[in-house]
Amino acid sequence: MAKKGDWVQIHNIVLNPEERSEALPEDTRKHPLEMWVKGYLQSDAEIGDEVEVITRTGRHAAGKLVNEAPYFEHGFGSLVPEILKIGDMVREITFGGDE
Repeated sequence: MAKKGDWVQIHNIVLNPEERSEALPEDTRKHPLEMWVKGYLQSDAEIGDEVEVITRTGRHAAGKLVNEAPYFEHGFGSLVPEILKIGDMVREITFGGDE
């Protein structure tokens, strides 16, 4: 259970596909416009509950509680050895070599 004041993430559907602008590309228009927001929970809640949060900038937002104590999970992928060689080549070109 998340407690009031905890750092959480909420999710909300802002526009359903049928509500989206006709000016959008078809592949974009066929998906809902979603909102994902992190903020401080304003009341005790369980995952899946509709809640309100206050963001770090003071904005109030409401949505379904989806994550407690969220953190960044992205990375830059696996090592690509060729990129290391490219970096060495750029340094060589930019700063000169042993010659």
